[in-house]
Amino acid sequence: MAEKTKVLFMCTGNSCRSQMAEGWLRHLAGDRFEALSAGLEPSRVNPVAVAVMKEVSIDISGQRSKHVREYLGLKSVGYVIFVCSSAEKNCPALYPFAYKRLPWPFEDPAAFEGSPEARMAKFREVRDQIGARIRAWLDEVK
Repeated sequence: MAEKTKVLFMCTGNSCRSQMAEGWLRHLAGDRFEALSAGLEPSRVNPVAVAVMKEVSIDISGQRSKHVREYLGLKSVGYVIFVCSSAEKNCPALYPFAYKRLPWPFEDPAAFEGSPEARMAKFREVRDQIGARIRAWLDEVK
């Protein structure tokens, strides 16, 4: 059985965007790709990210925030996808063993200030943007 291509979603905190991207890819193409995520300064998986992903029937509650060091020993990663520009900027040469580095910066929903309803709306907006981008990418890499 062939090994699945690893896709590592990188973000600074590995709490929202990269976690949602990992969940989306696992949901949409877990049979083709091994979805991973990590951060430069991991914290915890944001409970609002868990809640909005659950709304689209994707459970990321079992995922955890990981430091990028956990993946340094992998012999190869097919794709490193930076979902925040800060992680891409501060991580320029970390993955020389990655086949492709892709910048996909998304707005940080955790940084959005507003009412609880407005914050949920922002998380949903970013969730949907990430899902759409992953779907489009999967069509490209057939």
